[in-house]
Amino acid sequence: MTSDFTWNIRVYYEDTDAGGVVFYANYLKFFERARTEWLRAAGIEQQLLTVSHHVMFVVKSTAVDYHAPAKLDDELKLSVVVERLGRASVQFIQEAWRVEGEDLRLLASGRIKVGCVDTSTFRPSPIPDEVLDRIKNTG
Repeated sequence: MTSDFTWNIRVYYEDTDAGGVVFYANYLKFFERARTEWLRAAGIEQQLLTVSHHVMFVVKSTAVDYHAPAKLDDELKLSVVVERLGRASVQFIQEAWRVEGEDLRLLASGRIKVGCVDTSTFRPSPIPDEVLDRIKNTG
């Protein structure tokens, strides 16, 4: 549906655990940041969405597989791909790769489903048409 979106980040001390590797739950934070930047690149501002349409995206489910550790100061490339676009939800495939010169090493892969909800009731709400169009035309 849409082409890959990538966003690079650096691993900071705060991202690591006592063993000096990225704490497993932080990959969800990295994936969240990449999705936020993907939305921004599509011209969708989440705060404006809440004000103008009274809807917001919330995470419904996650499943992450871990393949190799990231460590302090590693450069990571995060990818975002829309796997399925529904009327009130978007399912993503996301990956975190360590940049090793010209090579990439897969560290974590996940499937994240977000739902669009009404800001006052937190009940499912259709994704606004203009947002759906931007998602469909991203890439």
